[in-house]
Amino acid sequence: MHLTNKTQEISQLLIDDLLLPADFNEVVTSVYLPLIAHILNKKTDKPLFISINGAQGTGKSTLTRFLKKIIEGESGLSVADISLDDFYSTRSEREQLANSIHPLLKTRGVPGTHDIQLMENTLLKLLEGHACTIPRFNKAADDRHVEDQWSKYEKNTDIILFEGWCNHSPSQSDSELSSPINELELTNDPDGIWRHYVNEQLKGYHQRIFSHADMSIMLKAPDFEKIYEWRSLQEKKLKQSTKPSDQSRIMSSDELKRFIQHYERISRHTFEHLPDIADVVIPIAEDHSIKNIIKRHD
Repeated sequence: MHLTNKTQEISQLLIDDLLLPADFNEVVTSVYLPLIAHILNKKTDKPLFISINGAQGTGKSTLTRFLKKIIEGESGLSVADISLDDFYSTRSEREQLANSIHPLLKTRGVPGTHDIQLMENTLLKLLEGHACTIPRFNKAADDRHVEDQWSKYEKNTDIILFEGWCNHSPSQSDSELSSPINELELTNDPDGIWRHYVNEQLKGYHQRIFSHADMSIMLKAPDFEKIYEWRSLQEKKLKQSTKPSDQSRIMSSDELKRFIQHYERISRHTFEHLPDIADVVIPIAEDHSIKNIIKRHD
């Protein structure tokens, strides 16, 4: 696929809107366009469901927006963009989980803190060609937007882009779950109730959601240590784009460090094993640049 005038115009608008560096067009040319060609080559008469995995700060949302806009602009196909984050359970629902199962489930993020029934129902509607609404989550307020702010999709969606930090992340064995891996688990989950529960929920996500995917893509960070650095940049951008009245729930540096530890176990396991499973791997360098894609399954 080539960088047409139309694609170049779409890309420039997105670069400006997302405050990306001027040379980001190189990423579009060398990474996004070959990936789009690969996606369109897989398209059949049925909706194509693509699952995108990437740890915090790896650029899942940016990739998804570019794929959606360019595919729609160049092919005329209808593309739904869905985020795992938008299916978080409400704050009150997570408080109930914290009281009934484990206190750590109050914090959004891990499998088990999403409304999987809503997620499954939404996905199946899209796969069956029905119109539907897709929830949106307000991270600054740590709660779901009211329904009149949800996204609406008409019938006959052609491609579904579903991005999430633990999409297709492999579950762990009981022996792998036996020992805490960070201060959060050591202090707050010494008996392993939380991590075993999360692991079982992840298995359910595979059965009910990820198993429907026609293609899996992984944005591969160099290591877990980079995640905190990149996630910190996300938090700064969130603060800049959030009204002062909603900034009380934006995390401080110490809060962010604790928050990231909720993701550490699954993220480290994913870095180790998902590159051998995903259909497409996009390596991300230490400086956050991406140069190429690796197609593992054609």
